[in-house]
Amino acid sequence: MRLAPIYVMLLLLTTSDHALLAQDATSKGVHKGLVRFQPTAGEKGIPEHFRLKPHTFSYQLTPGRKVLERIASSTLTFPSPVKTPHKNNNTVHCEYYRPLGAKGEAAKKYPGVIVLHILGGDFALSRLFCTSLASRGVAALFVKLPYYGPRRQPGVSIRMISQDPRQTVRGMTQAVLDIRRAVAWLGQQDEIDAQQLGIFGISLGGITASLAATAEPRLTKICPLLAGGDIAAIAWRSPQMARVRKRWIQQGGTRETLVELMKTIDPVTYGKNVHGRKILMLNALQDKVIPRECTDALWHSFGEPEIIWYDAGHYTAIKHINDTMRRVNSFFQPEDS
Repeated sequence: MRLAPIYVMLLLLTTSDHALLAQDATSKGVHKGLVRFQPTAGEKGIPEHFRLKPHTFSYQLTPGRKVLERIASSTLTFPSPVKTPHKNNNTVHCEYYRPLGAKGEAAKKYPGVIVLHILGGDFALSRLFCTSLASRGVAALFVKLPYYGPRRQPGVSIRMISQDPRQTVRGMTQAVLDIRRAVAWLGQQDEIDAQQLGIFGISLGGITASLAATAEPRLTKICPLLAGGDIAAIAWRSPQMARVRKRWIQQGGTRETLVELMKTIDPVTYGKNVHGRKILMLNALQDKVIPRECTDALWHSFGEPEIIWYDAGHYTAIKHINDTMRRVNSFFQPEDS
């Protein structure tokens, strides 16, 4: 795999865990504030389990050091709207990558994008996309999903995607509600154009991004990478989910009961909610993790938007990262640019 020099540099900058953020973050400059979550008119089409009533929540923003000359980084935390038995998981942790205008340049509004990570919880790739977006004038808020990173409770084996599909439903539901608060925070920042908010995710992050977009009308641009729908089919056939299937069957479950359960967190179920929005799907022709029919199901439910097919598998798609980044950066550019 050969990466363009700019992406090699960005990858080196983003691989160390929190090297760009937490090391230089001190109590100096910490900002605490409140955000008002106000549902939009589009709330009527959102299923009950993804709805949030009008409310106010607190947040804390801690500055880190510059990632590049024109990118500022910060860590953001706020309480999850879902209270689980695990204290660590009840705080949402994010990293905010904000473009900085050139010296003497008049202040302007930037588009904002929520960025979500892969199943394995390796955050370097998400940070790479955040840095790339911010370097091109798009603010990026990297949201860590339930039970990932600092949200994992020591000694607790529960994960967002679990061997128990019921826990997976709870975890994905919490993720969507966390993202809704993240969107509210992002849209209320002075430097952000609240009319140009989007979401991007990779693999699990792409599925979660697709689901969150159906539940959050403020997200006008949607870009899932290596994602699909009909997630019960993914769980039933994917080699990575063999243990889940075995346990489900041992507990008396069937394919039909699994499908019924997973429909509640399947973006295909609510695909019509995003019709009319700007959508770009990026997928791999030989993907064995997200089968072609699952991608097609999501594509059809989303109204058959633009889709790019890479000649690769789920993991070998990394060889197309240069083109992927170019397309993602272009897709989220300001509408007036």
